[in-house]
Amino acid sequence: MSNPVIGTKRSAPPFRYDIVGSFLRPEGLKAARSRYEAGELSAAELTVIENAEIAELVRQEKALGLQAVTDGEFRRSWWHLDFFWGVEGTEKITLHSPGAAKDSAKRAESFRIASRIGFGDHPMLGHFRQLQEMAGDTPAKMTIPSPALFHFVQDHNGNAVYPDKETLYSDIIAVYRRAIQAFYEAGCRYLQLDDTTWGTLCSGRHRAYLRSRGIDPDQLARDYVGLINGSIAGRPEDMTIALHVCRGNNRSTWFAAGGYEPIAETLFGEANVDAFFLEYDNERSGDFSPLRHVRDQLVVLGLVTTKHGGLENKEQLKARIAEAAEVVPIDQLCLSPQCGFASTEEGNILTEEEQWDKIRLVIETANEIWV
Repeated sequence: MSNPVIGTKRSAPPFRYDIVGSFLRPEGLKAARSRYEAGELSAAELTVIENAEIAELVRQEKALGLQAVTDGEFRRSWWHLDFFWGVEGTEKITLHSPGAAKDSAKRAESFRIASRIGFGDHPMLGHFRQLQEMAGDTPAKMTIPSPALFHFVQDHNGNAVYPDKETLYSDIIAVYRRAIQAFYEAGCRYLQLDDTTWGTLCSGRHRAYLRSRGIDPDQLARDYVGLINGSIAGRPEDMTIALHVCRGNNRSTWFAAGGYEPIAETLFGEANVDAFFLEYDNERSGDFSPLRHVRDQLVVLGLVTTKHGGLENKEQLKARIAEAAEVVPIDQLCLSPQCGFASTEEGNILTEEEQWDKIRLVIETANEIWV
């Protein structure tokens, strides 16, 4: 089959073939973290092992030809909570039994606001500096959870610190503005905000639940676009900020289904991010018609699933890209896996070999579309 559409390559992020960020943790790293949690390994000894595993990951990413690399989130237990726990004024909490098994499906950890929030010497700033040193001349991509998710999670857990929504929103924006500037000063030029709130707002079931709590999901969407836009306002011109919309990825599971239509006009039409990473790996994500609300942003199509090891058909991927190009110009489109491969340290249900095969497929397909 001949290429249905042809576009041009990009030399700036997001790239025509890209990644969301997390990778399966190697067995040596998993063992080291278990020993650390059992008190058999010091923090310094764990860091040495993490550094070695991340250096090897970066080597593999570069050898494969990725144009931007990540640290695979190898230093994190969760894709989002580790960042939230590092925000000043938050505290780690256990929602249910403290004796729950060490398993992401059973762990019930979260965070709570304990005092007025702020952003100071966050440990992930050091993590990024180390990644950038390993990356060399290759752009290093940093991933953090979005400001909308910060509010969504804390709202579920409740706080007695902020008397009104407006004050909390203002402080969340201040935290993220400082965070973005701090990552920029550390050398970051490619930042991704990961966000499951938008996946929730796509879901009819979740929207009904919000209404049952007296929350208007459409107003919440407007509030959250305001939070995102306020947080990234004034960002340096040479810093790319993308938003990844997720419907759940914990150990190959998902929690929300529904196309983008309920949020499309608000999110795509009003959010001032530079790019959207969107899940489109199965019917849960709906069709491409909501992309008609996209303005001049890049849209990274997550057509290759990370939830299992079965490899997609390249010609079918090309056909889906051609279908999306009927709504958004081909040179506003890119290709990536649908999500990371390990949103939690336990990882999704596929092998490392299958993980790399997925990325090779993304690269090969993109190179045959954007030439």
